[in-house]
Amino acid sequence: MSDKHLRLGVNIDHVATVRNARGGAYPDPLRAAKLAEEAGADGITAHLREDRRHISDADIDGLMEVLSVPLNFEMAATPEMQQIALRHKPHAVCIVPEKREERTTEGGLEVAREENRLAHYIAPLRKAGCRVSIFIAADQRQIEAAHRIGAEVIELHTGAYCDAHAEGRMDDATREMESLREMSTYAHSLGLEVHAGHGLTYDTVQPIAAFPEVRELNIGHFLIGESIFRGLTPAIAEMRRLMDDARG
Repeated sequence: MSDKHLRLGVNIDHVATVRNARGGAYPDPLRAAKLAEEAGADGITAHLREDRRHISDADIDGLMEVLSVPLNFEMAATPEMQQIALRHKPHAVCIVPEKREERTTEGGLEVAREENRLAHYIAPLRKAGCRVSIFIAADQRQIEAAHRIGAEVIELHTGAYCDAHAEGRMDDATREMESLREMSTYAHSLGLEVHAGHGLTYDTVQPIAAFPEVRELNIGHFLIGESIFRGLTPAIAEMRRLMDDARG
């Protein structure tokens, strides 16, 4: 696949959120993952949280069995999650910050202050063959720390840019976008593969998709919400079209 192709990872967490709101087995995140794959997703992302508020251990088991595209396993840097990742050996693991009281992942991981711990934490994952990604803010200090600990990939948190855009704070949105652009270039210069995600919508995706250094976008909540109105396959197809147009 050419460098020009921008990969789309579809996060299915919130299919599980809807399922868990009522209990039972419907809607099935595995079915959503297969539909996303058929609709053009290059990978599936799932975050197994410590409190299991959406994705479950059984979901991860099932995804590892049924997917033909890579699984990006999002997880906090805890011993429990490390053991689960080492058991499954997914294509990629993305280390994210996690707090019980948050609604969704807030901000990027603090790598610079925890370099030693995180370097030792990711070493067994890399040895097992998992690509290790670190979810961080567009901050030079954090990027340099991620590089030093041996991460192969960083995923830049696009939430501040998307929030500013949604709230009509366009000057702030422009500043956030320029920071993302600058740090994408810088991370790429260090040899890191650059991904981005969090809060991206049809209205915000194209400026980020146009960054030549960005190789993958991970998008979930918006696509699952949009699928209520369009259906999952058309929702993903439209995102894929916008990404391709921006890249072209």
